[in-house]
Amino acid sequence: MTPPDPSLVRIDGPWAHRDVSANGIRLHVAEAGDGPLVLFLHGFGQFWWTWRHQLTALADAGYHAVAADLRGYGDSDKPPRGYDGWTLAGDVAGLVRALGERQAHLVGHAWGGLLAWTAAALHPRVVASVTVLGGAHPLALRSAIARTGLRRKRSNQARALAHLFRFQVPMAPERWLTEDDGANLAGLLRAWSGRQWTATADFDTSSALFREAMLIPGVAHSALEYYRWAFRAQFRGEGRRFGAEVSARVSAPVLQIHGAADPCVLPETARASAPWRGPRSAMDELDDIGHFPHLEAPEPTTKALLDFLART
Repeated sequence: MTPPDPSLVRIDGPWAHRDVSANGIRLHVAEAGDGPLVLFLHGFGQFWWTWRHQLTALADAGYHAVAADLRGYGDSDKPPRGYDGWTLAGDVAGLVRALGERQAHLVGHAWGGLLAWTAAALHPRVVASVTVLGGAHPLALRSAIARTGLRRKRSNQARALAHLFRFQVPMAPERWLTEDDGANLAGLLRAWSGRQWTATADFDTSSALFREAMLIPGVAHSALEYYRWAFRAQFRGEGRRFGAEVSARVSAPVLQIHGAADPCVLPETARASAPWRGPRSAMDELDDIGHFPHLEAPEPTTKALLDFLART
């Protein structure tokens, strides 16, 4: 079967697509509206389209809403290197500047949330606020994994992120993600989601698109490289340096939106991120919602985000 072309992610809608050069690579973005910049950063196994509900709502509310394909995903460049925390945060900061702005409100899901928090620590001048969905501060996540290990326990962050360990071996995870037209990715999406969303046609549509985008040449490998650097850096000096550089409380206000039923990043791990949140921060937990608040509960998620932006 011929692999899909990256252009498949350039889905038509009330937004415009363009390529932006930032931090030495080309990043594809979809954008709508005018006003203060709000930059959306997706998580593992997705692409910019995951933010379609928020993209249009924020444009209607008077913001310049931009959703990016992260390095290695969608129709952005897929270089063999650059999946470390410093380079990825540099992508975010470079994208803000390349979009012609001095600052942006960063909104990230899971891995995108980790990057938003990291960018706020490493490039504070370009970050006006941080919103994290289904994620936690890098050090809160690291601490929770180290503390719980793989012991049998009802609430165990290491067991909840068991895929992090499975993704460390070479080649086999790439094959696993892409076999049977990405069916295993769909299985992860279903396992991490709340039951209400998985019973809808919207889940089926989203799952099918994410599966197809994972089959774009280079995407599976790039997506896994995020996890591989995060794990392997813990045993190297760069991991200690990275931890030291993100250890301070960020100066920007932070909003955490988290599903109370998130089985991937546990709610207690998200709450443990409080010491790193800046002034005027808040956390909203959504009942019966899993790992994808922006997809499972788009209206409450968007309202919480707009209320937070209005305050900041």
